[in-house]
Amino acid sequence: MNKENNNSAYAILDHWFNLKFIIIIQCAVLGVLVGFMVVLYRYTLEFAAKIFDRYLFSHISNPYYWPLILVVLLLSAFLVSKMIARQPLISGSGIPQVKGYLLRHIRMPWKSTLLFKYLGGFLSIGSGLSLGREGPSIQIGALIGKGYADIFKHKKYNEKYLVTGGASAGLAAAFNAPLAGVVFALEELHKTFSPFIVITALVTTISAEFVSEHFFGTDPVLNFDFVAKLPLRYYHYLLFLSIILGLMGVVYNRYLVKSLNFFSKDKLMKKKYKIYVVFILSGLAVAFLPEISRGCHYLIDPIVDLHFGIKFLLVVFVFKFIFSMLSYGTGAPGGIFLPLLVLGAIVGSIYGQTLSLFFNMESMYIQNMIIFAMAGFLTAVVRAPITSSILICEMTGSFTHFLPVTIVVVISYLIPELLKCPPIYDSLLDRIMDNPNIKYESDENTKVLLEKTVVMHAEADHKYLSEISWPKQCLIVNIQRGDKNYIPKGDFLIKSSDILTCITDEKHAREVKIALGDLTEHEPE
Repeated sequence: MNKENNNSAYAILDHWFNLKFIIIIQCAVLGVLVGFMVVLYRYTLEFAAKIFDRYLFSHISNPYYWPLILVVLLLSAFLVSKMIARQPLISGSGIPQVKGYLLRHIRMPWKSTLLFKYLGGFLSIGSGLSLGREGPSIQIGALIGKGYADIFKHKKYNEKYLVTGGASAGLAAAFNAPLAGVVFALEELHKTFSPFIVITALVTTISAEFVSEHFFGTDPVLNFDFVAKLPLRYYHYLLFLSIILGLMGVVYNRYLVKSLNFFSKDKLMKKKYKIYVVFILSGLAVAFLPEISRGCHYLIDPIVDLHFGIKFLLVVFVFKFIFSMLSYGTGAPGGIFLPLLVLGAIVGSIYGQTLSLFFNMESMYIQNMIIFAMAGFLTAVVRAPITSSILICEMTGSFTHFLPVTIVVVISYLIPELLKCPPIYDSLLDRIMDNPNIKYESDENTKVLLEKTVVMHAEADHKYLSEISWPKQCLIVNIQRGDKNYIPKGDFLIKSSDILTCITDEKHAREVKIALGDLTEHEPE
């Protein structure tokens, strides 16, 4: 970069340092906005379920209501399909879309996406599709962050913190889990550590959680009154549970992708008609086996209280699994978090009851297996073990079981990794990027800041700045070590834990970020 660009770069950096405190304050405001919007979304879905149940599905035993039920379901399918065609970014959970935007793969028009996400969620969840609210809540939070940045004309290098903070706040408000929201931002959205991402995400999640608790109370999402600590003599059972969950995660991921492939092709019938079939099936599910419809978070409480036997749970698991594949395959707005937790809870209950019946484990520890299985199955599918561990602990209101939960999620994480099964959100993002209509629009004149932390034994570790082949279109403008900032010079020795700040243009930001990651995060070959 020439001298003029250098001056511009340092002006941007100086502006960025002066703006940090203001962004933190604005993140608090953003968290309140996201909290209200996610609360509204939760009420919208609850209202949709009540309306559809009261005026439609409760009368399904009356043949005179069948034409009305059929018309409403077909109309809902028609409207949802039109919304998806108009705005493809509302499809599915929304988490891959947020990741794609932060990675500068896809664009994110926030107004139309936000509107259709609400309307599509109302019709899809109301109709009974096996979808959850958590992924959409994360996307809604990110969209609010994007809108906030656009309205107040924030620079591109500020926008990512607002979008990330909004997404974190969406998870926190959906699950009453602020810590999980922060970790989710690091582990899933950015897959790297940044102190400023931590503080901005923490501020937004706390603000959103405060709003959410005002409406829904301070009780944990899941009702576990008292769960005894699992004795060490039963820890070997965790190994077998983890292996089962890991293998199931592989099956889930592969069949979810196959379901999406099936619905995108004219196989068996025209692809545009398949969504209508699933919506009709959802009406039958709500009427005859409601345990497999919608997110079914209310199903976890009776599972915990051991109201269901092994045979019934096996039936529910099979049909819930299949219906979840079909529901997500349609592309209807809705997430997989809650269906995953329900499936995990079912597996945990079956496993725990089996141990109690045949291996003399006390029945009081079946609840433990349910908790562990929810965390393990979520990890096996999403591949975010720290987020899963903290999320389950926050949802149950206790960190007492953190050690066994951690053991289960680590093993459940390793099984799909060994089998080379990619995380589900990475697979979904790859599919989304094939759509040319939502490609990210880069601007060569727009400058962005990138931060990377040097990990131990990385290629840049213990090398002088001048020794490293930095990517083109990249200028290192600051090096943070502890609480001190240094002006980069050729004779500066880079060490692990240093935070490098570079400036580049938006057009090359994706390539520069990848190249910086290779230098700061990977060992030399």
